[in-house]
Amino acid sequence: MEATASVDMFSKVLENQLLQTTKLVEEHLDSEIQKLDQMDEDELERLKEKRLEALRKAQQQKQEWLSKGHGEYREIPSERDFFQEVKESKKVVCHFYRDSTFRCKILDRHLVILSKKHLETKFLKLNVEKAPFLCERLRIKVIPTLALVKDGKTQDFVVGFSDLGNTDDFSTETLEWRLGCSDILNYSGNLMEPPFQSQKKFGTNFTKLEKKTIRGKKYDSDSDDD
Repeated sequence: MEATASVDMFSKVLENQLLQTTKLVEEHLDSEIQKLDQMDEDELERLKEKRLEALRKAQQQKQEWLSKGHGEYREIPSERDFFQEVKESKKVVCHFYRDSTFRCKILDRHLVILSKKHLETKFLKLNVEKAPFLCERLRIKVIPTLALVKDGKTQDFVVGFSDLGNTDDFSTETLEWRLGCSDILNYSGNLMEPPFQSQKKFGTNFTKLEKKTIRGKKYDSDSDDD
């Protein structure tokens, strides 16, 4: 009898919450409609022009990104090209890879998808064997490593898969979230909630990411094929 009463009470509370939420949404919509009704033709025209201008600017920005090689995942031939590429774009992700490291191929699949989704970011890959000076300068010891470059400066690194759940089966959304944590792409989800199911089981606090610079962090590794 008590259990039935508890269920009924819970149902009533839930119903009241839903009614209150619906009422708030309806009030907001009514308010917006009222604002539009009160606008004269000149105000409506200005609003329309403002939105069209925003669309024009967004289209111009898209074309500028595409002209600089955004929108695709590209390999650059040398470390000299790296410096030119990061100078041209505000946000760059560069994958330092080696052909013989199979985890690099796993990253490749995800980076192809993200490059098409996030035009605001340039996605590159560079063979470490062609970039000994750059690997030394950035202190890259583990392959694969993603260098996250913002405004021409290396701000952070994704080293191996440790930030991606320590698994080869991480999702594209997980990598997208991790890059979003470094503000290297526009992430629309909640940065405080990683896409994988159980954050605790990996034993890492993913929401407090240390910023690393070229001079800042030296990576310890037993093998660069890890």
